[in-house]
Amino acid sequence: MSDQDPIDKIMAGLDGPALDDLAELYRDLHRHPELSFKEERTAGIAADRLRAAGFEVSTGIGGTGVAGVLRNGDGPTVALRADMDALPVLEATGLPYASTATSPDGVPVMHACGHDVHVTCLSGAARLLAAGKDQWRGTLVALFQPAEEIAAGAQAMVDDGLFDRTGTPDVVLGQHVFPAPAGTVLLSPGEVLAAADSVEIRLYGRGGHGSQPERTVDPVVLAASTVMRLQTVVSREVSPFERAVLTVAQIHAGHKENIIPDEASITINLRSFSPEVRRSLLAAVERVVNAEAAASGAPRPPEFRTLNAFPLTVNDDGATAKVREAFDGRFGSERVPDMAPLMGSEDFGLFGATAGVPSVFWGLGGADPDLYARAEREGRLREDVPGNHSPFFAPQILPTLPMGVEALTTAALAWLSAR
Repeated sequence: MSDQDPIDKIMAGLDGPALDDLAELYRDLHRHPELSFKEERTAGIAADRLRAAGFEVSTGIGGTGVAGVLRNGDGPTVALRADMDALPVLEATGLPYASTATSPDGVPVMHACGHDVHVTCLSGAARLLAAGKDQWRGTLVALFQPAEEIAAGAQAMVDDGLFDRTGTPDVVLGQHVFPAPAGTVLLSPGEVLAAADSVEIRLYGRGGHGSQPERTVDPVVLAASTVMRLQTVVSREVSPFERAVLTVAQIHAGHKENIIPDEASITINLRSFSPEVRRSLLAAVERVVNAEAAASGAPRPPEFRTLNAFPLTVNDDGATAKVREAFDGRFGSERVPDMAPLMGSEDFGLFGATAGVPSVFWGLGGADPDLYARAEREGRLREDVPGNHSPFFAPQILPTLPMGVEALTTAALAWLSAR
């Protein structure tokens, strides 16, 4: 790139001391993870860094959300988003900065999905773009979102008047660290992340003594038959040309070995890539569960409670082409592979959908490139390269952090008007 290129001038600010600062920020965030809607410390750090960079800052949006606005003359408004929450996972990485945090009720907490990377990269990009505002015109909005892991944070921020505070953006951009080679960004138009629905189902029986099952309606047997029948929904009711997953993730019943309990509960997670398949899955679950309860002679019909619902994440074609052109020009097309659709889910798309503007979401590689290449050659990617939500998930600091900062900066400058 030319020495006169605005991105070159802005990225020159990510020198040794600045990169050391970001690395230390990342280690600090990793050591101090916080669960959904509990991100007070993380939000405070994000807000302080935005203020220091000259942003107008709003806090407490939708609970713990933070928004920073940097107005820099006439031009487009670009929103960059990072999520902040961690997961109830016991860390097993062995890193010197590994989390030993627990929730107030003793549950171990870990940044097992890389949101600490996201917060660090957005903090760095916001500082660089603010310091280099003589290179662009427009408005930059930095969004630090709570509670992505429970599909509640984006909606909470929107419902709390986010865009009344920041103005409506022209585009919303975001990234997520994945177990792909560090130094790459993954990008494709269209559907990139699945819709997801989690449902808790309460099954009712009639309890009694374990020695007299004939006097009971056993909800454990009901739950077991329901779980097995549900395994046929995707294999027998969804076309093999469609993509869908149904997972029974939890089953709970009883407290003692010689007592048949009154009820049991199961938790189901559904993933889909089309509204039609999503409706079909939900309807099939309700039909199967009710039928199994009736077949068991349950005294009450089952109860269904939605735990969360993630929308389908869809990258706008035109906006994605614009980001792709910027990434290819900055990094070279060989470092911008296509992003295959993933069964993981996000609530990122709610920002663009609510504002009525395009959004683009890309993957950021975080795995050791040499380890990844060796595991790929040996067919051991699943075994040797830990993925998101694993207790062993540990993105490389370098080159992941500077690549994430540069990707956000490059994408933002694809919209912000050059001076």
